Amino acid sequence: QVQLVESGGGLVQVGGSLRLSCAASGRTVSRDAMGWFRQAPGKEREFVAAISWSGDIIYYADSVKGRFTISRDNAKNTVYLQMNSLKPEDTAVYYCAAHDYSDYVSPAPMTPGSYNYWGQGTQVTVSS
Repeated sequence: QVQLVESGGGLVQVGGSLRLSCAASGRTVSRDAMGWFRQAPGKEREFVAAISWSGDIIYYADSVKGRFTISRDNAKNTVYLQMNSLKPEDTAVYYCAAHDYSDYVSPAPMTPGSYNYWGQGTQVTVSS
């Protein structure tokens, strides 16, 4: 069983930056693909970014490409999401997720249903 805890959310002005962290515990996630998703009020959870276990395959949603960077430190069992040039439409609860390697679907899945474990989420609010 994997527990995921996100941190780093908060209130930021338009154009600002935040760095989200996702710390895993329970077992190593070094062989798992990891993803970030977000959900705004009244909207479905949407894909933000995903990274393969080795970090060599990375996908981004078009809406964040060029502004967000996903990375991982397997030695620390942690995944990060660096968010720059934030916009009001980035306001949402951000969730970290782990895709169990034993249920392999793809190197870096982009659909919520492909992920086995989820964090509780961290709120990101971008004010104009």
